[in-house]
Amino acid sequence: MPNKEILFPEIEKIVSLFKFNDITPERKNTLQPLIDYIQLKVANQEDIRLNLICTHNSRRSHLSQVWAQTAAHYYGIKNVFCYSGGTEATALFPKVAEVLEKTGFKIQKLSEESNPVYAIKFAENQSAIIGFSKTYDDGFNPESGFAAIMTCSQADGGCPFIAGAEKRIPITFEDPKAFDNTPQQTEKYQERSLQIAGELFYVFSQIKKI
Repeated sequence: MPNKEILFPEIEKIVSLFKFNDITPERKNTLQPLIDYIQLKVANQEDIRLNLICTHNSRRSHLSQVWAQTAAHYYGIKNVFCYSGGTEATALFPKVAEVLEKTGFKIQKLSEESNPVYAIKFAENQSAIIGFSKTYDDGFNPESGFAAIMTCSQADGGCPFIAGAEKRIPITFEDPKAFDNTPQQTEKYQERSLQIAGELFYVFSQIKKI
């Protein structure tokens, strides 16, 4: 069972509402290769490196990185290191940081350039996740021994080969960018964030600790 005291209370409240039975069997099949990859690493007592990849590394890949790292910690799965990257670097879209902050993450903007750096915390005594836009092969990310998780179909189709990846796993999400500059923008970003969160918490809930 997860330790109930390791997330900020607002995040904890949201996590308690997840209903894994609402995830369709088809979607669970999509998530199974990631479960299998993590489980094998745990069984072999190896580090688990996940590089969450989308075209611009601005929305879905960042949400996936943050929620995967949070879920791993919540379920006590050790030595999990989550990264994100794109086929090109742009900037972490501000609405992503805003939605995460409203969810209960504590976020500091560490720089003000066109591609700002964010520190994103999910618990009081845990290291912040560093969020900024970068290519998947940026020096900040691992060079080898990682799983490439393709979070958008465009990146999955446009990147037939990810150098250094042990495994490539497509788990694609709809792009909330479609709702930018509409009255539904905040609602749709929140909806996508919670979908990603629920599915990644399901993944880590399935891991058996050795």
